Amino acid sequence: QVQLVESGGGLVQAGDSLRLSCAASGRPVSTVTMAWFRQAPGKERDFVAGITWSGGRTNYTDAVKGRFTIDRDYTKSMVYLQMNSLKPEDTAVYYCALRWKLTVTIRIQSNEYDYWGQGTQVTVSA
Repeated sequence: QVQLVESGGGLVQAGDSLRLSCAASGRPVSTVTMAWFRQAPGKERDFVAGITWSGGRTNYTDAVKGRFTIDRDYTKSMVYLQMNSLKPEDTAVYYCALRWKLTVTIRIQSNEYDYWGQGTQVTVSA
């Protein structure tokens, strides 16, 4: 069983930065993929960024490229999402997710991930 716990959300102004953290219980095996998704009110849960645990390959949705950075700390079993130049449209609940099976491409569909955190709210005011 894996537990994921997010932290770091909050209320900020447009242009500000936030760093989200996700703590994974135990030490994720090398084959997993970690990802951040977000869900705004009334909308589906969308892929934001993903990273392979072993090799650090990354993938980002176009809306956050150049502004967000995903990273992991293998020794601490942590995954981070550095969010810069935040926009009001980034407002959502952000979820950390883990997928056991490694694939050539980082999966972006939420139903392909096996474990989820409880989410952390990010609110960006104009």
